[in-house]
Amino acid sequence: MTTPGSSDPGRWSDLSTRVVSGAVMVVVGLWAVWMGQDVFHVFVALVCGAMVWELVLMLSPATRQIALQLGALAGAAVLLAIYLPAIFARPVLSAPALVGFGQLKQNKTIYLVFTALVLLAGYGMMSVRDDLGFIWMLWLVLVVVITDIAGYFAGRMIGGPKFWPSISPKKTWSGTSAGWVGAGVIGIIFALYTDTGLSLVVISMVVAFASQLGDIAESFIKRKMGVKDSSSLIPGHGGLLDRFDGMLGASVFLLVLMQFIGFPPGLV
Repeated sequence: MTTPGSSDPGRWSDLSTRVVSGAVMVVVGLWAVWMGQDVFHVFVALVCGAMVWELVLMLSPATRQIALQLGALAGAAVLLAIYLPAIFARPVLSAPALVGFGQLKQNKTIYLVFTALVLLAGYGMMSVRDDLGFIWMLWLVLVVVITDIAGYFAGRMIGGPKFWPSISPKKTWSGTSAGWVGAGVIGIIFALYTDTGLSLVVISMVVAFASQLGDIAESFIKRKMGVKDSSSLIPGHGGLLDRFDGMLGASVFLLVLMQFIGFPPGLV
């Protein structure tokens, strides 16, 4: 019998592929975050468009042409929205969700809600980079990435009870908790570096939980549609939705948080 800490080849079979493709994603993503402004805006728009394309193909596999159209519309909408005043950005961001709701014949509500989540998240990421700068966009990325990495390794090394087996059968309480701890460590590092205070640690852990909810939401869609991955765009990782689902939840949460409290804490 294999114990949680023992060697299990199947447990790590995809690790090398995940590491290589993950490293490429990190390099490209960090470059875009560093460049900021138009470069980052275009990067986010392309990612959002691809995620909506993947979403439509999952929900309605026969509508490939519509998937391309809605993906292109989503990317264009989020790119346009960031250059508009907020009062005009909102209707632009809602347009792809409403158009797709009218075009699709099945799973319309899931499409509507999740597309709105994707576009709000994209808008939120661009807002964080534009308004708060490179450091705080880096903080957000690191919180999400460390939450995912800590959860991946703790879940496979420790195992234990499942967090929500009916929705995400691989997610364990050990992995989920490790993600919170990892995010807290990132919060401590940035709190010390930026003099924001230890409230950032709590915020980091809540953002980590929001990122996990984004992961669970995407897992629900995949489970409902009977697919393993959102697409095969990224070797070892599946699709962009599979990799950026955590960023969706984290970015939307932070966008909402910024509307109600001063962020970064202690600096505004």
